[in-house]
Formats: sequence, structure tokens, C-alpha cells
Amino acid sequence: MKSEEVDTIEELNSLPVDSIRIAPYLSELKQKAAAEVSIRHLNLTETFLIRFLQARDFDVVLAFKLLINYHKWRQECPEITADLKPSSVIGLLQNNYHGVLRSRDDAGSRILIYRIGKYMHKQFFNCCFVHYNGEYHKIQLFLGQWNPKEFTAYEVFRVSLITSELIVREWETQRNGLKAIFDLQDWCFAHALQINPSLAKKISSVLTDSFPLKVRGIHLINEPIFFRPVFAMIRPFLPDKIKQRIHMHGSSYARSLSNFIPKAILPPEYGGTGPSITEVCQDWTEYIMQSEDYLHSLSIDLGGGDASQSSAYE
Repeated sequence: MKSEEVDTIEELNSLPVDSIRIAPYLSELKQKAAAEVSIRHLNLTETFLIRFLQARDFDVVLAFKLLINYHKWRQECPEITADLKPSSVIGLLQNNYHGVLRSRDDAGSRILIYRIGKYMHKQFFNCCFVHYNGEYHKIQLFLGQWNPKEFTAYEVFRVSLITSELIVREWETQRNGLKAIFDLQDWCFAHALQINPSLAKKISSVLTDSFPLKVRGIHLINEPIFFRPVFAMIRPFLPDKIKQRIHMHGSSYARSLSNFIPKAILPPEYGGTGPSITEVCQDWTEYIMQSEDYLHSLSIDLGGGDASQSSAYE
């Protein structure tokens, strides 16, 4: 690609949706959508369509393909998309399983954190007292974020989709994408058994060609040997571009993670000086709960349509 073309794309990505320069791209994408039987009945606003153009650097053909894949994926994954109300995953949210950092990184990307297991770092969820040797001793109880006996992998994935649907409305996120941190401490066989090839393919589809967000980086920390078979299942479905953006940091992640994400915005639990992970998760959970009506409008009914076609794509 010529430098002049790169500059043009960068300029387009920085323009507001009502810019005259963007109008021809939106018009062409609208025409393609109107001619497509599977989606022409939907209320596709310019604010919605611009996401797909941003995600594909204003290549209308690729943006249209992404739009079709997005709608198809939602229809084919009712286990995840049938109910996007926060109340459907309230247990995971209350367990501080997931949060989005308050600040973006230097490139303007959103930073998402997912926590699989318990995290023994000053923050305790519960405690009890045990009488031993003539004294009562305080025992800290660490509750896991994703207990595979209570929550299915589909519910866990639904949390990710809920957040994706919220942050994709942000203009800066459309332009600069996201980075995700997966804390896999205490990942075990019970977790791995829930990730089958079918779900692995659905996960990879969202990362590659079925959702209008640019994935700038995936960072795995505390990954145990049990996680390798799961990653091996997902990896073949990923394009080389995404594979190159996956970084495994192990348990000694503090220094290497800060090479990609500034310490100033990372929680102390991850070697940073930003707000604690508990604060981050609780803040984001509150925001998700406040978005209940909007998320419900995005849910897919079991008949194959949108719960509210008039407001689903805003």
C-alpha cells in the first residue's frame, strides 16, 4: 500500500460520521446492505455502519463482508446472543471476573481484563474463624471468578460479547481497537473441558471476521500447562495477524506486560500503579448494569430475529 493511501485511511479513521468525505463510503455500504436479503429488514443506522468501515479501514467490500458475518454469527450462536441482559451473567460480574481499565494505553486502545481463578493479593472476598490450639485463627477464603460448576463457557463468553457491544459504540475504540489481558491463574481441567471445537471456532470468529473491533493484542498471564490444549484448539482458526499479537507472559509477567501496557494504568495486582482490580471490575459492572435496556435490545430471540429490531442497531 502506498504511503498516500495509508495517510488517507488514517485521515478517514479520524473523521466524524457526518463528514462529507465519509458519506460516499457509507452510501455504498448502505446500498449493499439494502440489497442483501438477510439484513435489509434491519434498521441499520449510519452510526452503526461506520463501525464496520472503521474496522476494515474503509474498504467497503471487506466492511460489507464483516457486516454479513456479524449478523450471521449472532443468529448462529443463540447460546450466547439470545439474552445479553447483564442479569443473565450477574454471578460472574459480582465475582469480579471482568473489568475494563479506566484509561486507555498510549495508542488509544481500550484495555480489557478477564480473570479465570482466584487472586491472592491483599483483596479477600470472605473469611471465617477456626478454633485451633486454644485460639481462633482468621482464615481467608478465596472465591474463584469463574467456577466451572456454576457458569458455563457460553456464559463466560457472553460477558465478553456484552462488553464488546458497549465499547464498540465508542468512537476512539472503533479507531484504536482493544487489548485484552487474560489472567489464567487456577485454570484447571474443569475449565478446559468446557471449551470444545465448536466453541473454539465461535471464539476465533469474533476475534477475526465477525465483530467490528480491531484486536491490537492478547496477553495471557499465569497460563498453566493445562491451557495449552485449549489454545492449540483455537490457534488453527486464527489468521497470522492475530497469532502475532498473542503474547504469553507466564507467571513472571510484571515486567513484560508493562512493555505493552503502561504501568500507570495497570492495577497494582498486575505490576501497575492504577486503580485496584477490584475497583476496575466493580466500576465496569456498574456501567454494564446501567446499560441493561440497550443490551436487551441487542438480544436475539429464539425465532432468529432481534428482540427489538427497531432499536437493535444504533
